[in-house]
Amino acid sequence: MTQFAGELSPPFTIVEPAVWRAPIIFNSPHSGSVYPQAFLAASRVDVAALRRSEDSFVDELIAGLSAQGFPVVSVHFPRSYVDVNREPYELDPRMFSGRLPSFANTRSMRVAGGLGTIPRVVGDGQEIYRERLDVDDALGRIEALYKPYHRALRRLISKAHLAFGAAILVDCHSMPSVGVSREEPPRPDVVIGDRYGTSCAAVLRDRVEQTFAALGYSVGCNKPYAGGFITEHYGNPASGLHAVQIELNRAIYMDERRRERRPRFAAVAEDFCRLAEALTALPYGDLGPFAAAAE
Repeated sequence: MTQFAGELSPPFTIVEPAVWRAPIIFNSPHSGSVYPQAFLAASRVDVAALRRSEDSFVDELIAGLSAQGFPVVSVHFPRSYVDVNREPYELDPRMFSGRLPSFANTRSMRVAGGLGTIPRVVGDGQEIYRERLDVDDALGRIEALYKPYHRALRRLISKAHLAFGAAILVDCHSMPSVGVSREEPPRPDVVIGDRYGTSCAAVLRDRVEQTFAALGYSVGCNKPYAGGFITEHYGNPASGLHAVQIELNRAIYMDERRRERRPRFAAVAEDFCRLAEALTALPYGDLGPFAAAAE
């Protein structure tokens, strides 16, 4: 674990308000941009290519919410190094020298696409590594970075649930403005993911959709992004635990080619504050485990 301690310290940040206004946690798992030197040395692609996988600046868009009474979680290491929005051991055996543990999930669709817990490719399909990685390197990253992040996130969700009787995790991401396939229709400004109605109560999804629409955004739901491991794993409406993923079209707030903030950046950050206010007005008594079980 010590090999990760210097450059990636702290590996993530939780800014928790002194007084919570609501059981709402904002999370940015993919905007990390601290690249370990050993990782860059092992990569066959340059930093610019690696950064195409980042949800650049999303952590900044939600940073001001902590001052408004909402906890904010931000990961600092890049998703191309360790992706916390995967199962803990979604690993491609072709990437490693040495034997993976028997419990590793080597056959998921995400592994097949090169986008496991230790990704094989960056967003545009380029192979990351020159040579196979040592299995111990991969397992060390998971122990030092992935697991502490999820332990901390679970504690935060449990704290909200205990205090309010319900917890809402808003998982914040960004998406390229154009899809890989030419057949894909134009992407909306925002895509809401609720794992097709299974990760959060419909009233929560509807409130997110209505809020963004009222602010002038075009909104889609679940296509092309329905939510990843975080949304699926932490969303359990029958227990009063709700998780919703938000994918923001990057062209709205940044120049995708130059990776620079656009003039509208500050206004988009304000819109996230408006979203938080709208979610605060939800009836949390109707989102608890007993209400959800009765639906």
